[in-house]
Amino acid sequence: MNRFQPTNLRSLGTQFEIPIKPDEDGYLGRECPIKECLGYFKITPGTGVKGPAPCHCPYCGNSGESRTFFTQEQIEYARSIVLRKVTDAIHKDLKSLEFEHKPQGMFGIGISMKVQASARLPIRYYREKELETAIVCDSCTLRYAIYGVFGWCPDCGVHNSLQILAKNLELARKELTLAASAEAELANHLIGDALENAVSAFDGFGRELCARKSADIRFQSVLGARRKVQDTFGFDFADGLRPDEWECACRVFQKRHLLAHKMGVIDEDYLQKANDPDAVLGRRIRLTEGEVQSAITIVESMGRRLFAGILPPTP
Repeated sequence: MNRFQPTNLRSLGTQFEIPIKPDEDGYLGRECPIKECLGYFKITPGTGVKGPAPCHCPYCGNSGESRTFFTQEQIEYARSIVLRKVTDAIHKDLKSLEFEHKPQGMFGIGISMKVQASARLPIRYYREKELETAIVCDSCTLRYAIYGVFGWCPDCGVHNSLQILAKNLELARKELTLAASAEAELANHLIGDALENAVSAFDGFGRELCARKSADIRFQSVLGARRKVQDTFGFDFADGLRPDEWECACRVFQKRHLLAHKMGVIDEDYLQKANDPDAVLGRRIRLTEGEVQSAITIVESMGRRLFAGILPPTP
């Protein structure tokens, strides 16, 4: 009697290579393996660090081998393909055992064995999720997408907060460029909006950095934030500014407060804190394009110092 040889099953081998294809935009899904995080993000293969490199979770900062960052959907998809291949091979091997012996003579008995076809196991197809923010890392050029705005680059591990701040400040500068050729009322609105956007960008940037070190510091009041950062982290994010630049920063942040909460009308608090010789109680503040342009440059300088002090590059 011939011994059964499962040739189709054996031909599969003991290892399987299942390609995971990028989505229509070229992104490949990734998922943090840390149980408390499980953050989902996407990367574009072929961009970023060249050669083998650890993968970093943009949300919690965990790093590990790239193969540990497959999503659960990708794993289920690969598993379903393997099961399909194995069951198909088993079915083919069993089909090879089929036989049929027809009855012989008047009272002969026929014997046969047939393998019935059954429904094939389904493939668990999936689609990558839509995310909120697409980023190209300034440090390694990785193209990636995340929920929210801020996060670590999945390839080089550099936090993107300084990059996001720079992009928002550039948008504020573009508003000032538009204001230069606009009629007076629109120009004033664009100048005020550019200042509000610059301060809001710095506030969001600073709070994100501090949160990474479990500190809650708000940056809309630059004077208070300076003291709190010194107390908490032991450095001064304004130590690279000249006295007149720091005075400009304090004044424009106070003007932004009036624009956001007082319709730009000067109050007693502004008179006490802004050191503005042209200010008159009850009048609207005066805000120029040049003043906001200088303020944006100052904010960028403070941002770089803040980033270097809180999230210095790893050696």
